[in-house]
Amino acid sequence: MPNTISEKILGEHAGRDLVAGDIAVVNVDVVMAQDGTGPLAVSQIKKLGFSKVANPDKSIFFIDHGAPSPRKELADSHKVLREFAAQSGAKLSDINEGVCHQVLVETYVCPGNIVIGADSHTCTSGALGAFATGMGSTDIAVGFALSKTWLMVPHTIKVNFNGKMPAGVYAKDLIIYLIGKITADGATYRALEFGGSTVEHLGMEDRFTISNMAVEAGAKTGLFETDEITKEYLKKQQRPAGCFKEIFADKDATYQQVIDIDVTKIEPIISKPHTVDNTVFVREIEKTKVDQVLIGTCTNGRFGDLALAAKILDGKKIAPWVRLLVVPASKGVYLDAIKAGVIEKLINAGATIINPGCGPCVGVHEGTLADGEVCLSTQNRNFKGRMGNPESFIYLSSPATAAYSAIKGYISDPREVLV
Repeated sequence: MPNTISEKILGEHAGRDLVAGDIAVVNVDVVMAQDGTGPLAVSQIKKLGFSKVANPDKSIFFIDHGAPSPRKELADSHKVLREFAAQSGAKLSDINEGVCHQVLVETYVCPGNIVIGADSHTCTSGALGAFATGMGSTDIAVGFALSKTWLMVPHTIKVNFNGKMPAGVYAKDLIIYLIGKITADGATYRALEFGGSTVEHLGMEDRFTISNMAVEAGAKTGLFETDEITKEYLKKQQRPAGCFKEIFADKDATYQQVIDIDVTKIEPIISKPHTVDNTVFVREIEKTKVDQVLIGTCTNGRFGDLALAAKILDGKKIAPWVRLLVVPASKGVYLDAIKAGVIEKLINAGATIINPGCGPCVGVHEGTLADGEVCLSTQNRNFKGRMGNPESFIYLSSPATAAYSAIKGYISDPREVLV
């Protein structure tokens, strides 16, 4: 029977043929938790009677949400993770390494893997052709202890992006447009499988951005087929030759729905407060004043994102009332940006560079907003209170829109400088 990517990967890990709707116990390749969810997972592992993890080389605890710790409670949580990793043999990614989702794709995940994480944006790894999904800490505890989990095979929605992207339009605009079209629950417990002529030419960084936000439409995972672009990325990351694998859906696979999007009709787009699917084109809300701009996070904190922002900001200054925060997604991204002169350009424009991690995106520290303030951010969520203050307002955009808006001081269309 012809299969979707999800059906193929889950069937291979269950040792039997599976179709959408089946429930199966599957072997897991990579398991992770972060400092917000990890301590509970550790507690549950111990309650299950385990002191070790089943697969130490692919069991990772990340300290990234409060990195370094902003208060003693989080410091105590970090201590729990450091001590358990040392005791159990699990890997520890400490405060200097970066955001879990970026480090996973750089170092741990291979095409065809099943990846489970105690974080909703684990779906980022789907861009590598892995079935990657977020779960609660108790389910993740079982994954750490046994390298197994149970899943219902999701039905798949195929999304075809077709055409050449216009100037000023980026992967972030594509995924925000899709979420606005199908709504925040339009793909609940579905797999989103991305394809089309546009996707064939998207680099890995753009694919990561799209997969990262699949969960904002309610999806269980967001998948891309693998190709030469995937292979070259893994080679650049110095991954073992055996890491790459061809991952693709069968030609006659059954999809619950097929969505075709003509990207030539898309413009720079914004998600307005307080939901990701509250979308409008930038030109419809220009002149909205911003107090803070955030460029970074697991969605848009990669080298290409920072380089694009630096290109727009080079030789210019941010508006005097704007705070521009830049957060590289990982240590590797940070170093590459330093070597390329990107960080210098950003600092000269008035940016504040923050340690690789989640920081302001989750409202833990390093950028909490004041009452009534507006932040334009490249992150993936703009829920009320997301950045630490329920009396503030978060808009989401691409790095290009964010960088240009930091100069202007209000939400502005980057095509003014990019066309």
